[in-house]
Amino acid sequence: MDEMIPTCAKCPHHWSKRLCNIEDGKSLANCPTIHKKEVLKEAMRLYEDPETLRFACNASIQEAEGYETLEDGRVRPTNPRLFEVADFAKKMEYQRLGLIFCEGVYEEARVVDKYLAGKGFDVVSIACKAGRTPKEDIGVRDDQKITPGTFESMCNPIYQACIVNDAEVEFNVIMGLCVGHDSLVIQHLKAPVTILAAKDRVMGHNPMAAVYNLDSYCAYIK
Repeated sequence: MDEMIPTCAKCPHHWSKRLCNIEDGKSLANCPTIHKKEVLKEAMRLYEDPETLRFACNASIQEAEGYETLEDGRVRPTNPRLFEVADFAKKMEYQRLGLIFCEGVYEEARVVDKYLAGKGFDVVSIACKAGRTPKEDIGVRDDQKITPGTFESMCNPIYQACIVNDAEVEFNVIMGLCVGHDSLVIQHLKAPVTILAAKDRVMGHNPMAAVYNLDSYCAYIK
């Protein structure tokens, strides 16, 4: 691998002392803040697009509003992600939202749909199995199904994307799609997208739980 390709996840320095946060901070030898200045210039040029600039500015404001400073100077988080999704959509003056979900989180999707509608949004929701397309249509063999010998509808993320695109939604919210299915829907969406929940069948749709337990409980899984 190119020795100048960034490996930020391996940086040993505390975030408050890193070069990416303070002048004269510490860094790895391949730090992109040092070696990728031309890439940074090109990236910053992309912010010159008015809508991109507005989106980025509101995202940064949303980040700051997710914290509050206490009287003793400590900073604490204030809002769950669900609230931030609605707040950000309001900042962007979106009216119609897409709710793209897995049928495995149907009950949760009902709650989110009701919450977003209560905030004044027009919500277009579409489940993963919509269309009732057999898995055989994409080359899945019977022995590769969850329950061989039965009819199984394929998850159809491209169809989900086409549905919300056709409805001209302005902002999309993904809930609980499988790995790979989420990639396909993101690839084919016309409007911006955010992830409210990522699928994790074992960890209650909290993938970070596996990260926190990778060297303990999860070490015995695989």
